[in-house]
Amino acid sequence: MWRDPPGDPADGSGHEPATPHPERTEPMRLPTALAAALLAAVPAGPAPPATAADPPAAVSLAAPVPTPAPGATAPAPDPGAVTWGVAPSGPDGPDGRPGFAYKLDPGAVLTDQVAVTNHTPRPLTLDVYASDAFTTAQGGFDLLAADRAPVDVGSWITLPARTVTVPATSRVDIPFELRVPADATPGDHAGGIVASLAAEGTGPDGNRVAVDHRVGTRVHLRVTGQLRPVLAVEDLRIGYDGPAHPFTGGDLTATFTVRNTGNVRLTGPASLTATGPLGLGTWTATTDPLPEILPGGELRTRVRLSGVPPLVRLTATARVAPAAVGDQVLDPPPAAEPARAAVWAWPWPHLLLLAGLGLLALAAVRLRRRRRAVLAEAVARARAQGRAEAAAADADQPADPDTDPDPGGDDRIPAAATGKDRP
Repeated sequence: MWRDPPGDPADGSGHEPATPHPERTEPMRLPTALAAALLAAVPAGPAPPATAADPPAAVSLAAPVPTPAPGATAPAPDPGAVTWGVAPSGPDGPDGRPGFAYKLDPGAVLTDQVAVTNHTPRPLTLDVYASDAFTTAQGGFDLLAADRAPVDVGSWITLPARTVTVPATSRVDIPFELRVPADATPGDHAGGIVASLAAEGTGPDGNRVAVDHRVGTRVHLRVTGQLRPVLAVEDLRIGYDGPAHPFTGGDLTATFTVRNTGNVRLTGPASLTATGPLGLGTWTATTDPLPEILPGGELRTRVRLSGVPPLVRLTATARVAPAAVGDQVLDPPPAAEPARAAVWAWPWPHLLLLAGLGLLALAAVRLRRRRRAVLAEAVARARAQGRAEAAAADADQPADPDTDPDPGGDDRIPAAATGKDRP
């Protein structure tokens, strides 16, 4: 069973994803909502005991019969709360199915029952009808608004009356007929049966607005024929947030649309892979499985990959590995259509580090040259000073009388030295 999420528009634009609500037997307070959304997270159960009619003949639908609600000993609900439930039913009442699930041939007809239970101590008059389902932008399961006519499985379901009155704390089992057109397309068709109660509420501006409270159960029909399970990735946007320092990697973020271009409802994990220039390095991140995407539906998702070094130019590949919903068996296996994009990843911290190291090296070279110049200048001054001091010392020393003033004269030997008289 599902209830409308508060404030969730039924046109599929900009609202939060649906939240699962399993069928419960105790009273439930219905949240306020403006539009049609059915919530559930459990996959459709086994086929109901209903059988398809052999010829597509008209099926007589009996009027709903009120039945006292089970569990009469349960605590009575708040008299001010209006609560009711919707669930698949059988000959003995609700049979525990989480939803209606069928696999039929084109042209087949079957009958089944849906139970509407009133948990309040006063009668309720509700609108009961079927509609088509779609996937919201965030991956929720939603139904068309009440004022939009269904064109798919919702239009193939016939109920005996548009309204039903359920006595206080009672249940009404409503029969319905599902007639598959002879030209129905193969694959999955999703919808739901809802019981709604119109009321008045107060809008954000304080004005009175009409509020449609809806509770329902899903309908999943698979029409036999060729299946085409395909998930495609479209509108890929890539962004890179570089690291704060050069010793870590940056964050690569991919935002993209996952579109079910086949005819089977699918799920599956999304992944993002990044590679550097010429295949230098590979980094991958994988998410949990995406919500169920109906045929023709799409959702917007985001994947972040951390620790990717800035290699100037990165190539990103986003893909979704399609998988069957629940215990379905798909033949052929689901196909994936990835998308690729490139992004600049400038290594600014590394460039700044290199620039800083270059400046330090330049400063060290200049300092070394300056020290060499100062040392050379000091040595030159010392040498000049030494020469000057030596010259001054030579100038102040007296002449030696024994020293031949003419070192270039003859080499005559004195007579005293030879022992001969001078001539």
